[in-house]
Amino acid sequence: MVQHTQPEPAEPSIAEANRAVLGRFAFDDTRDFDDAKRGFLGTAADPLVKNAEAGTVWDLEAYGFLSGECPDSVNPSLWRQSRLVSDHGLFEVVEGIYQVRGFDLSNMTIVEGERGVLVIDPLISTETAAAGLALYRSHRGERPVTGVLYTHSHVDHFGGVRGVVPEGAEVPVLAPEGFLEHAVSENVYAGTAMGRRAAYMYGAALPKGPRGQVGAGLGQTTSTGEVTLIPPNLHVTRTGQEEVVDGIRIVFQLTPGTEAPAELNIFFPAHKALCMAENATHNLHNLLTLRGAQVRDPHVWSRYLTEAVNLFGAEAEVAFASHHWPVWGRERVVTFLSEQRDLYGYLHDQTLRMLNVGLTGPEIAERMQVPPALEKAWHTHGYYGSVSHNTKAIYQRYLGWFDGNPAHLWQHPPVEAAARYVAFMGGAEQVLAKARESFAAGDYRWVAEVVNHVVFADPTNADARTLQAAALEQLGYGSENGTWRNFYLMGALELRDGAVGTPTQTASPDMIAALTLDQLFDSLAIRIDGPNSWDASLAIRWNLRGHPEPITLRLHNGVLTHVAGEGPAVAAPDATVSLDEAHLRAVLLGAADLNDLAADGHAEITGDPKAIAELLGHLTAPDPDFAIVTP
Repeated sequence: MVQHTQPEPAEPSIAEANRAVLGRFAFDDTRDFDDAKRGFLGTAADPLVKNAEAGTVWDLEAYGFLSGECPDSVNPSLWRQSRLVSDHGLFEVVEGIYQVRGFDLSNMTIVEGERGVLVIDPLISTETAAAGLALYRSHRGERPVTGVLYTHSHVDHFGGVRGVVPEGAEVPVLAPEGFLEHAVSENVYAGTAMGRRAAYMYGAALPKGPRGQVGAGLGQTTSTGEVTLIPPNLHVTRTGQEEVVDGIRIVFQLTPGTEAPAELNIFFPAHKALCMAENATHNLHNLLTLRGAQVRDPHVWSRYLTEAVNLFGAEAEVAFASHHWPVWGRERVVTFLSEQRDLYGYLHDQTLRMLNVGLTGPEIAERMQVPPALEKAWHTHGYYGSVSHNTKAIYQRYLGWFDGNPAHLWQHPPVEAAARYVAFMGGAEQVLAKARESFAAGDYRWVAEVVNHVVFADPTNADARTLQAAALEQLGYGSENGTWRNFYLMGALELRDGAVGTPTQTASPDMIAALTLDQLFDSLAIRIDGPNSWDASLAIRWNLRGHPEPITLRLHNGVLTHVAGEGPAVAAPDATVSLDEAHLRAVLLGAADLNDLAADGHAEITGDPKAIAELLGHLTAPDPDFAIVTP
């Protein structure tokens, strides 16, 4: 067990601000609690979900402390949301549709068919998905999995698939068009950086408790088991497309560019049940996640919610999603979807209105307020996304990182700027003395901004790290947003105790295997050490058995390019290798040695074999534990 420095209590100003939240919102409204418990059938007898090595990947009882009164160190609104999301077990949505909730960041939905079950979104890890399916079977019988449906291309909606589909089983696997491309590219191209930042966003390494991790708004945290992927074999390519899987009639609405680049909503006419994937959940979602992603389009998101109401609002008696709990009743469903629609539409339109009168992203974020009627609805609160960072994301989507002020066009990078700031402000001791006064006054935002310069100017300054950690901790205690809280508290933790690493790795063997050859070569190109390969000029031709055209890989001017076939863009090869695709993948991923393959007769090499080794020698390895709150 890792021993962490004990967190400090909430400062009086934070405690007072958190108590004030209780008077702002209708905490006596228990309808969400009633909905979250409706249809409960039971939960697992063993609260610990373990992997093959007996390591715990999920603990159902980790959030038992949430049953108590909200402490000063947690925003009461976030405490309420975390209590709701921490409910775990098997729930009946309607007869024939069940959800496993609280077994991972996301929900797994199970729809009963004629012979077995259709599994929708099998969680992050094989272990949690298998545990969820076992729970379902303990209540509903040993029904086989006769189909799988991925609603979209994020790992918490497919990673556990091999925990529900037996090895070698052939079942229909449905997904929206473009699913595989986006699923693997997101987790491989920028996967290392996203994974490291996700460690802050979900706080999986934080101690669970009133002064630690209490949830992430959308779900509690991420499981840490085996991530897998079975590529889809049935693609949804248009809205209105219908499929029948094991006797279950399914009507689809494609929603690309909303919460994910490839996503869909699902209607089950026989059940009058509408699955909204992750397009309408009980919070304001992210337009740009804090772990990093491409900026999502709130205008398109809002329009697809209008379309969902038009397509299914007259029939749907229940709406459920891949996170949180359902909403029952036709009128409530329409109201819920309409308010979600208005939320994203309002943020989009008002951000554009303000940027067109010259306000910058941070200025708009400070001014933006949602209408009172929307703020009254609990499901519009920023537990996962936030009005602040979503507004900045919209600004970024339209205008990019530059705010138009030439003073910001060519600023010093953080370390160099920090040294100059600290020198201008009279040195580290004077900065810290003034920052302590700001801390005492409750201005934690300013402390975090100013002391960050001292930390980046001298990361060994223990007093600066201590004060910065204390400021971040108080900001976390006051946050309604679960991911903001986790970021702040993770920053405090690593400033005090050092880096804790990245608990969840998504670039799994299944993910790598799902890369197309184009994507595989692209994933190598982003690992080339450009400056150290400026003078290199190398070309390797790969003749792949069973493929109609050779592929030539060329390193020139620090850029690794690949071209299939012949043509002016194809360089004369320094070496030519003939082998099958599986062995090529193994060589490029470092799992096999080309010379060994040649010696065994699995590869034939002509030309200069040293050119191949030289080219591969220009590859660098990403760092999954890079520094975030220090240089």
